[in-house]
Amino acid sequence: MSDPHPARPHDREDKRTFLQKIAEFIHPGPDSADELIETLAEAQENNIIGAESRAMLEGVIRMADMTAGDVMVPATRMDLVNIDEPYDALLHGVIDTGHSRFPVYQGEHENIIGILLAKDLLKLQRAPELNIRALLRPAVFVPESKGLNDLLREFQGNRNHQAIVIDEFGRVAGLITIEDVLEQIVGEIEDEFDIAEDEGDIFGLADRTYRVSGDTTIERVEGAFDVKLLSTDPEDEFDTIGGLIAHEMGHVPKRGERHRLAGLEFVVLHTKGGAVKWFKVSPVANEPA
Repeated sequence: MSDPHPARPHDREDKRTFLQKIAEFIHPGPDSADELIETLAEAQENNIIGAESRAMLEGVIRMADMTAGDVMVPATRMDLVNIDEPYDALLHGVIDTGHSRFPVYQGEHENIIGILLAKDLLKLQRAPELNIRALLRPAVFVPESKGLNDLLREFQGNRNHQAIVIDEFGRVAGLITIEDVLEQIVGEIEDEFDIAEDEGDIFGLADRTYRVSGDTTIERVEGAFDVKLLSTDPEDEFDTIGGLIAHEMGHVPKRGERHRLAGLEFVVLHTKGGAVKWFKVSPVANEPA
């Protein structure tokens, strides 16, 4: 005869030891993400985990509540390729920005028709009969509300490591990459623009312009271009060219913005964390230094 009162899940044998029960009663586990993060801080203080491990674990916890809209590059700052541009102009733009892949549009910026990999442009050198459209990869579209955890799984499951973010009205809101997601866990990731301090900070480019890192000292820039860089406010002193240009512009510089100073034109190539990583610098014709 079957038991008329079968054991419910919470009535089953508790395999915890008496000491474990006492420990949990005295110090219960975290009940929220904030409490869990506080527990990680305690674990670091007790030398159970290191500072880097704690930061990564906190990133994983916080990322659970984040969406694509929280970390995307806004549409106003996206570097796009116009499929109707002449090949030379298109190639020049790709080289200037230095990205590995670009959303491609036709007509209006909202009309994204695919993704172009910079390396694929080399195929046109070997096979001129091809056209840009033949090189395009499919574009992936995700809503702003897409959770980062879900997005990371999708990035891992396919070869598309870039997605176009769409707002609630179906318009292009921005762009997000797998790097943007991973940086929420591991912090800033070095990319092709980042170099070691001992590898230099001013590089000559093929078009007779220069690439200058934002943390280059003002003294070094003055020496390299034979100019005198002075702030509009004589009382302000700056150590780096990035700090001086940001002050002169009056706001945090954005990619693609330009500023002229002392006979030089500074174009913002790359930013991270609100600071300029790289400028493209060229002398301004017929303008005194």
